Amino acid sequence: MSLRHHNNVELNGVSAVGSGCCLYDLLCAETPNLQSQKNQRPPSSGPLERLEKLMHEAGNKYCADCGSPEPKWVSSNIGAFICIKCSGIHRSLGVHISKVLSLKLDQWTDDEVSELAKLGGNASVNEKYEACIPSYMKKPKPSSSIEERTDFIRRKYELLQFMGCEEQLSCPFIPQQSTSSCIDKKNYNKQGNKNRIGSAFRNSWGRKEPDNIKASKKSNSLAGMVEFVGLIKVNVVKGTNLAVRDVMTSDPYVILSLGHQSVKTRVIKNNLNPVWNESLMLSIPHNIPPLKVHVYDKDTFSTDDFMGEAEIDIQPLLAAAKAYEKSAVNESMEFEKWVASSDGALVKDGAISLEDGKIRQEISVKLMNVERGELEVELECLPLTQ
Repeated sequence: MSLRHHNNVELNGVSAVGSGCCLYDLLCAETPNLQSQKNQRPPSSGPLERLEKLMHEAGNKYCADCGSPEPKWVSSNIGAFICIKCSGIHRSLGVHISKVLSLKLDQWTDDEVSELAKLGGNASVNEKYEACIPSYMKKPKPSSSIEERTDFIRRKYELLQFMGCEEQLSCPFIPQQSTSSCIDKKNYNKQGNKNRIGSAFRNSWGRKEPDNIKASKKSNSLAGMVEFVGLIKVNVVKGTNLAVRDVMTSDPYVILSLGHQSVKTRVIKNNLNPVWNESLMLSIPHNIPPLKVHVYDKDTFSTDDFMGEAEIDIQPLLAAAKAYEKSAVNESMEFEKWVASSDGALVKDGAISLEDGKIRQEISVKLMNVERGELEVELECLPLTQ
């Protein structure tokens, strides 16, 4: 279709809409009740509109933890509206403490907005979690370092030191190099060896460190005390031919881990070919670790059963996103491509591509350390400004 022809179609469309409006006004003039109904139409009150109202409430216009203006993220289970820098630290606490969602990028339902509204926003959150801040403890500011933010946020939400003066006696001081000793974290790494996607680009991720070095690093590091270079949105699409763990079937769910952050999909009951189509967000640390994927079978009365795992190197995706930000390219294009092979982890060819101004990667992997199963995911790299 030519540009001129396209414009004619648009003009015809405007003309048709205009005629419709005139006819409606004539009907209203002849039928007063119709005009009254027109003026009494209730305003739209969908989840996005309701969420927008919550964002603009007085207490929610600034980050609950550091005071940065116009926070674009929220801890949906706590009710705290937070900035991008604090959101990364919240993610490092784990979803059992703080489940971080984007106010703009995630899809919200009416029920989710209603649950968020019940929590009362930043005013109620800080009244509860900052009820008794000792005089020596200073609340972070928008210009505060990542170390200051991490220390305060972990004390506030993980150790609950500010909820009442009595709480502070349990762990009154956290040394900078031993914070993790106060925390009992759930370990999802049930298997030792893992398969990595994209190793042709980053073979260094394939090195396996001795257990004593891993333990030392874990005990001497602060989980959230890292700078973030971007965000990765992972859409867990579906599983295929997954392993049986409950006599005839399984109740699968997926855990995604990036550094110290972990997020989890919903459980799908009695299905070896589950379709999640569930998008989860993670912050990308400066020292980029692989994206770990674990599949488990949910059990009510016993430990969840392992159903396979994989690791995905996201460095090529991030490199493509950075290259795109510095370029003037607007049309769709392909950056990198992986070819599936019979002895590899890829089920089908995968590529990093630019589509509609977004850097995306579709990957279908064979789950490792399990008798069978495949998993399909879609990755999208997002700048920190979102």
